[in-house]
This record gives sequence, structure tokens and C-alpha cells, in this order.
Amino acid sequence: MQAARFVVSGVVQAVGYRAATRQRAAALGLVGHARNQADGSVEVVAAGRAASLDALEAWLWQGPPAATVAAVTRTACAVPPTEDFLTG
Repeated sequence: MQAARFVVSGVVQAVGYRAATRQRAAALGLVGHARNQADGSVEVVAAGRAASLDALEAWLWQGPPAATVAAVTRTACAVPPTEDFLTG
């Protein structure tokens, strides 16, 4: 299992981004979380198969229809201690 931390910036808060990310991540078999950050970005930490992480990254650039994504950064991270995908 691999894990990655994504930071998504742009118009990504108050547009359903975290909920849509949870749905996409669950469909890809990933675990982790999506959380709003004080700077207006969304942090996504996900773990699972490498191909699923790549697919999630591609989707994060689009997000839900109301979002406008300006940037997505990806870094490796530790596997999150959860068996689900949470929002907070």
C-alpha cells in the first residue's frame, strides 16, 4: 500500500469538494481523509494501490462542477491510520 498527501488550491471550499473527493476515493478503494485548510485549500491524504492514487490525482484536478482548481501538489506520506475515507 502506498500513500500520498495532496494539497488542492483554488475555489475548493464550500463547493462540495471534500464530499465528492470522499466518493471518488471510496470508488477507487482508497482510505484516508479530505480536510479544509485555513488558507482556503483542501488537504487530501489517501492510501491504496499506486494506480488508484494516480487516478485520484487526475480527478482532483477536476473536482466537482462548482470547483475551480488552480493547483494540486503531491508528496509521499505515511499511510493514514484509518480503514475508511473521512472528511473533516
